[in-house]
Amino acid sequence: MADAKAAAASSSSSPKPASPISVRPDKPVSEALLNDKWDHAISSFIVRSGLGLSFGVVFSVLLFKRRAWPAWVGLGFGAGRAYEEADGT
Repeated sequence: MADAKAAAASSSSSPKPASPISVRPDKPVSEALLNDKWDHAISSFIVRSGLGLSFGVVFSVLLFKRRAWPAWVGLGFGAGRAYEEADGT
């Protein structure tokens, strides 16, 4: 009877939630956090800079007679947004 209660208690307990940070056994937790922050910052930089560059190219073609400066400004705005987001986390 005691075995049945112990089995019921262990089966009713919910499993522990998975940690959002992937920690390798040979790396400390702080290094894993830093790696995750860098991964997010770099991916955000690539995405936001690409979007800024593409908007700059579109505006350059449509409004500014195919000049180069709107594309560079868009790239700069995207990179600045990515930097600000990474600096805030």
